Amino acid sequence: MAAPRPLRDADLSRVEGVFTDVDGTLTSSHQLRSTTVRALERLVEAGLKLVLVTGRPAGWGEAWARTLPVDGVIVENGGLFFLKGPGGKLRKVYAESPRVREPNRRRLKAEVAAVLRQVPGARLSMDSAYTEVDLAVDYNEEARLGEQGADRLEALLRARGVTAVRSSVHINCWLGRFDKLSAVRRFLKLAWGLRLEPGDGRFVYAGDSFNDAPMFEGFALSVGVANVRRVLDRIETPPAFITRAEEGRGFEELARAIVAQRARRAPRRGVGA
Repeated sequence: MAAPRPLRDADLSRVEGVFTDVDGTLTSSHQLRSTTVRALERLVEAGLKLVLVTGRPAGWGEAWARTLPVDGVIVENGGLFFLKGPGGKLRKVYAESPRVREPNRRRLKAEVAAVLRQVPGARLSMDSAYTEVDLAVDYNEEARLGEQGADRLEALLRARGVTAVRSSVHINCWLGRFDKLSAVRRFLKLAWGLRLEPGDGRFVYAGDSFNDAPMFEGFALSVGVANVRRVLDRIETPPAFITRAEEGRGFEELARAIVAQRARRAPRRGVGA
C-alpha cells in the first residue's frame, strides 16, 4: 500500500460533505476541544454538510445529532444512524430489520461474555449499556490491556464468528452485514439521493484507526489525522492523505484546508441545497 501523502497535496476545492470519525479524530486526549467544535461550525457556515461516523453507541449518537452542528450521525460502526431533517427532527434508520437484529443481539451478548471470561481484566466499555446493535470491549479507555491484550481479544472474538474491529479506545463487536462504509452509502442515498462514486471529489472522510479502513478504501479523499501513523503498518487500507497535527488539531487543519480551497473557487450550491 502506498504511504499517505501530505494533506497539502489533496484537491479539496470541490468538497461538499465531510464525514468524520470521532474518537482520536475530533477528540484530543479524549476531550472535544472548543476549537474543534468551532471547526465544525466553520464547515457548516461555509455550506458543507457534516456527518459523524463512529463506533460509539446509539445513545451518544442521538445526543450529538441534537446538540452538534451536524446533518447526521452514524453510530455503532454502521449498525444504525440518525438523519436530521427539517426543524431538527430526527429519523432513526437501522442497517437490519428487527427479525435479524434481535437474535443477533442475544447471540452477541453470549459470545462476548464467553470471551471476556478468558482474558483477565477484559470488560465491556462503560457506554455499552447505551448500545442497540453492537457491544464494545474496553482496552484503552478505562481499561489498559495494551496491544497484546487487544490482539488476543480480537482473535478470540473472530474465532467465535463475531466481527471485531479496533478503534482507538475499544474493540467494537457485532454480528451482521454492515460496517461504516455500507452505512455511509445508505445515508447518502436516503438523505440526499446521491452515490459515492470512484474518485469522488465531493466527499471527504477523516479517521484515525483500524475501524476506519473501509472508509479509507471507499473515499478517494480519505484523510488520516497524524496519529494514524501508529497503525499504518497494520491497517488493512491506509488513508490517501495525512495531516501534520494529531487528533482534533488534525481535523481542524483539514477543516481550514477545505474552507480555504473552496473559497478560491466560484460559489456553488452544496449537497442537498
